[in-house]
Amino acid sequence: MISLKKQSLTSRIICYTSTPNDHISSLCTKYDIPLFTKEGGGIGKDWNNALSFVTTPFATIAHQDDIYLESYAEKVMTIFDRYPDSAIVYSDYSEYRDQKVLPANLNLKIKTTMLNALDIFPHSSFWQLRILAFGNPISCPAVTYNLRLLKDYHFNEALRTSLDWFAWYSISKNYKGRFSYIKEKLMYHRIHEESETTATILDNTRSKEDLMMFELLWPKAIAKGLMYFYKKSQESNG
Repeated sequence: MISLKKQSLTSRIICYTSTPNDHISSLCTKYDIPLFTKEGGGIGKDWNNALSFVTTPFATIAHQDDIYLESYAEKVMTIFDRYPDSAIVYSDYSEYRDQKVLPANLNLKIKTTMLNALDIFPHSSFWQLRILAFGNPISCPAVTYNLRLLKDYHFNEALRTSLDWFAWYSISKNYKGRFSYIKEKLMYHRIHEESETTATILDNTRSKEDLMMFELLWPKAIAKGLMYFYKKSQESNG
């Protein structure tokens, strides 16, 4: 909440939760943030619920695990002004553990390379899907959505961990709009043992859903081969 309130560009901030409690309510009161609640049912359901309360044409789904640099909103809106046909605008990001920004490991360096590759043909669905066929380089909390172009979009509520990867796949296939990339690292994704990402690695959900994504984009034999190498990226979240 602090990093959102400190943005150089003022924007409407709301808080959504499916598990209201006194702690969340007191924080929202402290930072003057409207609080909305709805019955949950998983990450996809929560994301869809959160967006149902949005009244602005653009939205970022900020997670409690993440920190935004003060210029995030301003630089994102500059890109939307420059490219109003953008379906999504997203930045590069760093990882954050124990209150320290971590140096980029091999996994993050590969993802940054993939982000730069996506930006070569930002309007091309074919190109976007070719890059996404090798993995998901886009960090979901680094993304701002153009709800005017994605007004009927809903996240897949059956998935727990690959719903963001599936979202970029679905948006690329089914909507006309640019994928606009900001090359600066404008947010920090917090890594910790209690995160949902870590939980889905430990119970093997992530491997199952990642394999599903590879099979959407490749023949099964190739998908299984790619999955062997992709699983190595999970080690950086342990």
